Amino acid sequence: MYILAFAISFFLLCFSVPIFLVFGIGSSMAAILGLNLPWSVLIQVSFGALTKHVLIAVPLFIFAGMVMLRGGAATRLVDFATKLVGHWPGGLGIAMVISMGFFAAFCGSILAAITAVGTIMMPKMIEQGYPKPFVVVLAASAALLEALIPPSNAAILFSALTNVPVSQTFAAGIVPGLILLLFMVGVVLLKCRSIKSAEKSNTRERFIAAKNAVPALITPGIILGGIYAGLLTPSESAAIAGLWAMIMGFVIYRELTVSGLIACLKETASITAVIFAIIATATFLSVVLTYTQLPQKIIVYFTELGAGIYVFWFALALICLILGTFIEIVPVFYLTVPIFAAIITSLNQNLLHLYVVFVAFAGIGMITPPVCVGVYTAAGVIKDDPAKAFKEVPLFVGVGILYGILMIFLPSAATWLPNILR
Repeated sequence: MYILAFAISFFLLCFSVPIFLVFGIGSSMAAILGLNLPWSVLIQVSFGALTKHVLIAVPLFIFAGMVMLRGGAATRLVDFATKLVGHWPGGLGIAMVISMGFFAAFCGSILAAITAVGTIMMPKMIEQGYPKPFVVVLAASAALLEALIPPSNAAILFSALTNVPVSQTFAAGIVPGLILLLFMVGVVLLKCRSIKSAEKSNTRERFIAAKNAVPALITPGIILGGIYAGLLTPSESAAIAGLWAMIMGFVIYRELTVSGLIACLKETASITAVIFAIIATATFLSVVLTYTQLPQKIIVYFTELGAGIYVFWFALALICLILGTFIEIVPVFYLTVPIFAAIITSLNQNLLHLYVVFVAFAGIGMITPPVCVGVYTAAGVIKDDPAKAFKEVPLFVGVGILYGILMIFLPSAATWLPNILR
């Protein structure tokens, strides 16, 4: 029965059936027909997973990001970054990467970051002479900053799966996120140094851009300051971020309208529904893993094998690369993190190190076909054929793998700041 359930799941995946149905159908078959469990067990576990308090922050952060996109905050951030570094070699590309980093600091959605920053920056870059394929893949790759720089939905989901405090997971992503930003800037400098730069802005223009961006720039301080001061939970902080985003949109920048706010609510509901549907059905798989004791069997096998810790890390990297190529990052989280976390704990390794390494390698799937949801989203922003961008993918995959290997050998990047803030 388990083989049949796996075969049906693989068949559905190959025919592009929504991933939550793949999880739900295959896992429920294994649980009900293979383990003879009643439906009530699956429903109870699914309900328990969806009602974890920490998950309330997910739609709230998505809403805050959507409001900032429509309320003018994203435009001010991009303008500030462009005035700051636009005159450098490859300056517009660097400005887009930095803008992604800024937007990641208060947006909970990778795809929202691509849409928000890409809509403004990508046409400018193409007009300046940057190759379209490079612009598309750069936008998709730089958006991975959202998965590391807090607040991050990836961090919230990881905490929900592993019971690591969200504040610790947020802190773990800051230094690796900044390192990834430097990697992206390095790629732009290497690839686009010969492209004509924009005119250098004078001091007055930079001052005005900085002044206009201040309300948006202080948002991360509002979000993270409340959490690390012990005044707010992540969910409360996310709610305040959404309220502050509306104040910026309606009062400060005056670009947000009632119809725009309604559109933000609809988009938030749509994105949240997808994420929560995956969470609900992925818990069916967790039931199967619990009753079959597969994680424990893998731990016993791995420990009896006597392989070193780096063998595990590189095996994890390979698994994440393969799965990330065919499945989006959220279901990959729910498919593998419970098993990886159990192994990491048995090997006395830090779960925060697992979070960073996992995101580094699974996130490469944002740009690798056939799924490559990041490339499709970025190409859709400029209404271009995503297939044309695939020739630039190998460069960014190579950079991503190099970055991931660095994170494997540099666990302190993930653990240093959380240890200080603890």
